[in-house]
Amino acid sequence: MQSQLGLVNFWANGDAVSHLVAIALLFMSVASWSVMAGKVWSVWRWRRCHEQALAGFWEAPDLSQAVAGICRTDESGILAGLAQAADHAAKARPEQGIGAGISSSEIVTRALRNHITRTHARIEGGLTFLASVGSTAPFIGLFGTVWGIYHALTNLAGSTQVVLDKVAGPVGEALIMTAAGLFVAIPAVLAYNALTRANRLVLAEMDGFAHDLHTFLCTGGQRPQETAPAPKLAKVGS
Repeated sequence: MQSQLGLVNFWANGDAVSHLVAIALLFMSVASWSVMAGKVWSVWRWRRCHEQALAGFWEAPDLSQAVAGICRTDESGILAGLAQAADHAAKARPEQGIGAGISSSEIVTRALRNHITRTHARIEGGLTFLASVGSTAPFIGLFGTVWGIYHALTNLAGSTQVVLDKVAGPVGEALIMTAAGLFVAIPAVLAYNALTRANRLVLAEMDGFAHDLHTFLCTGGQRPQETAPAPKLAKVGS
């Protein structure tokens, strides 16, 4: 009976549908783990350097050196891109077109808001895929189990005597699909929840830095105080 159990025997005795389900689960598992590894690496880089990057920025003697310094220390590129966008917007002076009458404060606000929106979309890339894997993988595995049991019972059709060995092997192998679906779904769900929380923290830090940049660039180069109010530039995702 033991020789009838196992993944090799399951694959050898499976049909095209069971093979397709197994390949789909394998692809979803590999893809979700790749997304998780990339996102965890990005979050780790952010946490390792963002405090040092912020401190170096505000300790620089002038804005040009501050931007150059944060570009060197911010490995994630999130804060560095925000500082570059704000610096470029502060130096821009449209002389014609509909933007000619816009104040410097509005130009900086728009640049910061646009950069935050693009960064938000970038750091949340892949989370929808993890959510989809977490919600669909168990049902794909269940479908494989149902199909495997149906396939086993079809093979027994017409038999005058049912032997336990002939039923236990195919049914046990079919149940592997349910376990495979859960194996794919559970890590994806846990990673989605953890990465969503980590992204909220990143966006909160980025939003706070954007407020400070706006105040700094629109008040004659005075560093913002901790209690100074600042206009809302972007809404951090919940």
